[in-house]
Amino acid sequence: MRETVLPLPEPEPPGARPRLSKRGRLRTYFLTGIIVAGPLAITIYLTWWFISLIDSWVKPLVPPSYLPDHYLPFSIPGLGLVIAFLAVTLLGFLTANLVGRSVVEFGEVLLARTPVISGLYKGLRQIFETLFSANGTSFRTVGLVEFPVKGTWSVVFVSAPAGPDVQNALGEAGEHVGVFLPCAPNPTTGFFFYLPRTDIIEVPISVDDAAKLVMSAGVIQPEDPQARLQAMAATLRATHGEPPPPVKRQA
Repeated sequence: MRETVLPLPEPEPPGARPRLSKRGRLRTYFLTGIIVAGPLAITIYLTWWFISLIDSWVKPLVPPSYLPDHYLPFSIPGLGLVIAFLAVTLLGFLTANLVGRSVVEFGEVLLARTPVISGLYKGLRQIFETLFSANGTSFRTVGLVEFPVKGTWSVVFVSAPAGPDVQNALGEAGEHVGVFLPCAPNPTTGFFFYLPRTDIIEVPISVDDAAKLVMSAGVIQPEDPQARLQAMAATLRATHGEPPPPVKRQA
């Protein structure tokens, strides 16, 4: 009898990526779907919750005869949000005029003479003017400071410069700036303190990226969205066993 010799499998070329099994490919598809559908579903849920919340506040203030829901067999979501947006915009337009400014000043005089409420209103107004001012710079710059010990660096949001009273009380040369150091993973809590501007290293990233960096405890790094999409495309190509696209060389 002749001995049957089975052909040996051809060795894979060096650098070739191992092909995934059906189970591994299914797992990759499922995780990719989670990455795509998870943020989208949460965003839709939070948007719908916010619209429903505004509608529940605004619609009871409008007479039913003026609402389309009174004449239609179904409710129109987002109508209260539109009414609130138009009302706030109209209030800002009237306040910019002389008559509206006089009415606002009259209301402020009444609030200033009311105990407890006057201090609360003034404090909230200063906060809103600082955060939503068109030419404000507070909390729009991200920096690094040495905290809690020398050699360790923490992410901070740069606030407004110190006022004359604070600057004189410090009695040191150089401008001092207020900074807010958020805590991880909840950036709404943290520490506020004044530092010399020279002790702050400004970082060219947005406040949103810095907040995600703090909330994820450094897991989510600021990156280019285009690079992230290219990485996801490369992962899908590797799953299908397709070769990567050729790199174009510039002449």
